[in-house]
Amino acid sequence: MPVPPLDTRVPAVLLRVDRNPFHHGTLGAVRSLGRAGVEVHLVADCAGSPVGASRFLHRTHPAPRPGAAPAEMAPALLRIARRISHPPVLVPLDDASAVAVGRLHSELAPAFLLPDQPHALPERCADKAELAEICAAAGVPHPVTLVPDSAEQAERAAGRLGLPVVAKWSRPWLLPAGSGLRSTALLRSPQQARALYLRGAEAGSALLLQEFLPPGPDRDWFCHGYVDRSGTVRAGGQGRKLAAWPRGAGLTTVGEWAPQSQVQVLAERVTGRLGYRGVFDLDFRRCGRTGHYRLLDFNPRPGAQFRLFSDTAGLDVVRALHLDLTHRPVPEGAPRPGLRFVVENYAPLAALRPGRGEREAAWRAADDPAPGRALRWLWARHVTGRLLRRLHLAGTGPAPLPEVRAHVVRQASGPPAESGPGQAEAVRRSGGGPGGEDRAGHH
Repeated sequence: MPVPPLDTRVPAVLLRVDRNPFHHGTLGAVRSLGRAGVEVHLVADCAGSPVGASRFLHRTHPAPRPGAAPAEMAPALLRIARRISHPPVLVPLDDASAVAVGRLHSELAPAFLLPDQPHALPERCADKAELAEICAAAGVPHPVTLVPDSAEQAERAAGRLGLPVVAKWSRPWLLPAGSGLRSTALLRSPQQARALYLRGAEAGSALLLQEFLPPGPDRDWFCHGYVDRSGTVRAGGQGRKLAAWPRGAGLTTVGEWAPQSQVQVLAERVTGRLGYRGVFDLDFRRCGRTGHYRLLDFNPRPGAQFRLFSDTAGLDVVRALHLDLTHRPVPEGAPRPGLRFVVENYAPLAALRPGRGEREAAWRAADDPAPGRALRWLWARHVTGRLLRRLHLAGTGPAPLPEVRAHVVRQASGPPAESGPGQAEAVRRSGGGPGGEDRAGHH
């Protein structure tokens, strides 16, 4: 597959605030730009992550502390920019970083190449309550959504919408680690809605209740794209979710490129109405009763499975971003319907099963084998540690594995990472699930 001629004089800085060490979208972005000859810097916590082993990663930089305010992030990012010879393209990889970059646009713009759009727009798109209003204004179908302002109203709203009901925190990136609160939950009683509402102060944002759209075959869809300086949607495509983690909810573990004109029309309608610029990842669910595609989530950054949509010209949304911001022509490639994307650690059977047609693996790559090898060891230890912790809490098993340190040696293609010469320190996280791209929603 050809690689678009990116301006290799312009580096890229990838930013991720989320601490998920198994965020395969980060590796996808590192490989996509690195394969095109771009110098890739990563601002993220790579402890225990296979990403640090990639030969396409030029340098890692310390991540912002968990819960850092956007104002705290600007000095760190500007220091990184000053160490780089040319103003780099800045690529946020999670909602928290996309929101922060939007807020800091005026401060960061002199040092980084960024899409030019209203600075509050990423935050509006990522906010689940705001999205309901955006869809209403744009005429885009959206599940019926209520935002209660008291515990009593939460109970009544759950009854009005019908049980079960979907509960979402409007700004899930504010949820504190270790709170046990999930961005999305399925509630089966008005009392559960009341109890969850009372945790609003802890969650840091408003609770909203949404009608539940039952899952089913051919109902979960996503659409990725890049809106260029002229407002034209480029790259990306529409995909069907074939499997998810957790099952029936969360991130795509097996997805298929399946062009769908109705989804494309809705994506162009909402981004055009907003004046959006940059990369987007939209989640839809087709209503089994009406057949309408309803927009569930608007993520103002690349989705973790964005490499599914690499067309015949070698273009994906991250490469389109770099090309457009460096004023290079964006090639027109053809879709590759039927191409599948498989996340090996969440869908091991699908990864091992011989498949018909082309497949893109999240971790394994012939030209960058180290992350795939590192994943096998790190993921096995992660899963074993979680199992032992559950057994220990239940009083039926041994103590959890102690904290250990290991090193994942990467084949350095540039200067060593700041964490060590030619190495990325891999430290097993002591608790919690993989986290990150868990958009439970209706998925």
